[in-house]
Amino acid sequence: MTAFSPSAEPLLSVRDLSVRFGGIVALDGISFDVQRGQICGVIGPNGAGKTTLFNCLSRLYTPHGGTIRFDGQDLLARPQHAIAAAGIGRTFQNVALFPAMTVAENVMVGRHCRTHTGYFANAFRLKSVRSEEADVQRRTRDLLTLLQLAEVADTPVRELSFGTRKRVEMARALVAEPQLLLLDEPAAGLNHEEVDTLRLLIQDVRDRFNVTVLLVEHHLNLVMRVSDQVVAMNFGRKIADGPPAVVQNDPEVVRAYLGTEETV
Repeated sequence: MTAFSPSAEPLLSVRDLSVRFGGIVALDGISFDVQRGQICGVIGPNGAGKTTLFNCLSRLYTPHGGTIRFDGQDLLARPQHAIAAAGIGRTFQNVALFPAMTVAENVMVGRHCRTHTGYFANAFRLKSVRSEEADVQRRTRDLLTLLQLAEVADTPVRELSFGTRKRVEMARALVAEPQLLLLDEPAAGLNHEEVDTLRLLIQDVRDRFNVTVLLVEHHLNLVMRVSDQVVAMNFGRKIADGPPAVVQNDPEVVRAYLGTEETV
């Protein structure tokens, strides 16, 4: 596992985050930190506020209260279109890809925030453009190989299974070289064998790319095995935060999932 120092400034610091939809409180004063190099899992029953939290972190939602600091900067001061360039990559619960485009084309789109050549250079196919395109293609090939997608590189995304499209989304997020990777239910639609493969992949991605991972997941076995830290939520509130073994035996977490004080 990648070493991380809890005494250092966290990569992500969320404080008193609140979101309301009319009379519904989706997030109610959520606070937690994620250290650099950690894999942090966010768990909770349906309606706990997990996806709302992710939508705040990726700036799809603007919270009604609280702060989010990322890499020492005020994340809420950044516009939505600047989040990828700031170093945050994301996958979605319902896959958000371009269905008519190939796997390789979908991944290359994710590199757009790291390209710098302008209209004039592209119009005249200057050397800088050709160099940049070669870099994008190389990075795309490397990621497709890592995520076992090379064989479907030229296949339109709409022809792929849901699980394969999930990996395409991860490749698209990683090609932008994020510091923080947000994985929204990456195990959805996977069988037990595929979930174990996913666990190894998440750990390999963290170590290989030196990226911090924050994942929302209903598959508790995956979260408890892959995470260094787990944040548990219920009805928009944080009910536990700590190492997996501590959180899974927390009485309030057990009650949230089972309604009893048995081990999750």
